[in-house]
Amino acid sequence: MTNWRAVVIGFLVGVVASLFAFALPVVGHLGAGFVAGVVAGVVAGGGLASGAWHGLLAGAFGGLVAAVALAAFVTLVGATVGGPGGVLAGFGVFAIGAVVAVVFAIDSAIGGAIGGFLAD
Repeated sequence: MTNWRAVVIGFLVGVVASLFAFALPVVGHLGAGFVAGVVAGVVAGGGLASGAWHGLLAGAFGGLVAAVALAAFVTLVGATVGGPGGVLAGFGVFAIGAVVAVVFAIDSAIGGAIGGFLAD
């Protein structure tokens, strides 16, 4: 069963860590996702699989929130400037963002597995 408290705490830690990650763009963001996964895994406990699951959810949730925000911005600007095509652009941005969010959540899943292992 999913511990949503662990997922939300991991997501919030990931958001805060991502703010500091701009100092090292690629390594910093991977590290932020990893830290978010570790925290989600520790809070959830339950071993490797449970930690990985909660870390994956925390990382993917963060990416999906970012994708929704970016898609809303693109839709708003596109609809204002380009008409109906802007709405389609927003849907496209969300679709690509959702796929990227899941791919980038892999480092959070690895961190979550480590956190779940450490918690038990």
